[in-house]
Amino acid sequence: MSQAVRAARPEPDPGTGPARFAGGATTRAAAGSRFSTALHAEWTKLRTLPGTLRLLPGAAALTVAVSAAAVATATCPGGGCQTDQAKLSLSGVQAGQAVVVVIAVLVISGEYSNGMIRVTLAAMPRRITVLAAKATLVAGLVLAVSAVAVLASVLVGRLLLPGHGFTTAPGYPPLSLANGSVLRAACGSVLYLTLIALLSLGIATAVREAAVAIGLVLGLLYVFPVVTSVMTNQHWQRHMEQIGPMTAGLDIQTTTNLSSLPLTPWQGLGVLAAWAAGALLLGALVLHFRDA
Repeated sequence: MSQAVRAARPEPDPGTGPARFAGGATTRAAAGSRFSTALHAEWTKLRTLPGTLRLLPGAAALTVAVSAAAVATATCPGGGCQTDQAKLSLSGVQAGQAVVVVIAVLVISGEYSNGMIRVTLAAMPRRITVLAAKATLVAGLVLAVSAVAVLASVLVGRLLLPGHGFTTAPGYPPLSLANGSVLRAACGSVLYLTLIALLSLGIATAVREAAVAIGLVLGLLYVFPVVTSVMTNQHWQRHMEQIGPMTAGLDIQTTTNLSSLPLTPWQGLGVLAAWAAGALLLGALVLHFRDA
């Protein structure tokens, strides 16, 4: 009887049960450990490149300086202008993004130029993990520095704009992050610069040469506005504005006349996010299949 019962009892599925779950947990722990190791290694390498780290405060300083210059030269006599205060105060982002591009490109291209990438990939054969660690580090640093720069730019606008005619009387309340539109423009600008960094990292990983990568990214950012400005067909102008990574992404700064935008502010930022994701995917494929 006992033999019959044992024969009829179903055998446990080897793919389910404690062993499987323990193995899955072990695999996840190992993957997490590899990523932490790669992230620590990337941070150590970046700290040994003081030139790259010095560019971070340079990007913030340039952003704030250009924003302050734009605010200082703006005037609104009698309150009859149609200026977007938030967008004006954040105009320095367009200048600061150039430094962000250089920072992100140097994070990977520097290793290719001095041959350090071979050592990196020998120590960490999982190349996607290496790229993920670099992307995480770059995104985190740019996010932090961008937040400081954007907050400073908004503060500059709040302090200077009232002295140039942007007062409450003609309908221009002081800039404040308590205003939902201004908060969206500020947070969106921080995300914009972070996505620009990821876009640059992806392209630099694919092409490897610093000068070529910087030229490609800057060309990609500025070619759409240039082409749009010389177009006479409004239909195609609108489409170019919708697909351009900079033109679409910077719509996040707009707080007035939103109906005139080709996309909503968050949709525009989504276009830039798609460009960044595509660049990182391309970089990952090149890194995976091409020899160092």
